[in-house]
Amino acid sequence: MVTTITIIAVYLAMRIGHDTGDHPVQTGWQAANKGHDWRALLGHVGTYTVCTSALVLLAGLLPDVEYSPLGFVLGQVFSAATHVVIDRRPWFATAMSVIGKAEFYRLGAPRPGRDDNPSLGTGAYALDQWAHRVCLAAASVITATI
Repeated sequence: MVTTITIIAVYLAMRIGHDTGDHPVQTGWQAANKGHDWRALLGHVGTYTVCTSALVLLAGLLPDVEYSPLGFVLGQVFSAATHVVIDRRPWFATAMSVIGKAEFYRLGAPRPGRDDNPSLGTGAYALDQWAHRVCLAAASVITATI
């Protein structure tokens, strides 16, 4: 039986796993190269998925949190697949342009011909994290309902 408690517990586990896999576990090389190097991207998504999987499995040990093995696998596959699409930067930049967010996406990016210092405080980063959270919510529902 699907419960709101399961969806919320899985979402929280996915979110903590995401933050762990996206920040302290991801290497600097992966972060700098995942937008154009498949090895960097797939390495990052692999360790990211280990983080989200481990935390969702732990959440499944809580009382009243129940999901099927198939739901777990499909939720993790959805999360990993959408993570690939979002972190493949040219694809994501194009998607943000299509929905009218190109200017916001470029906010804070180094200017062409300048030695600007890139930071986590860019529009691209904010939109990336927003998209991941939306997909984490969907993955949580998939996990809890299948």
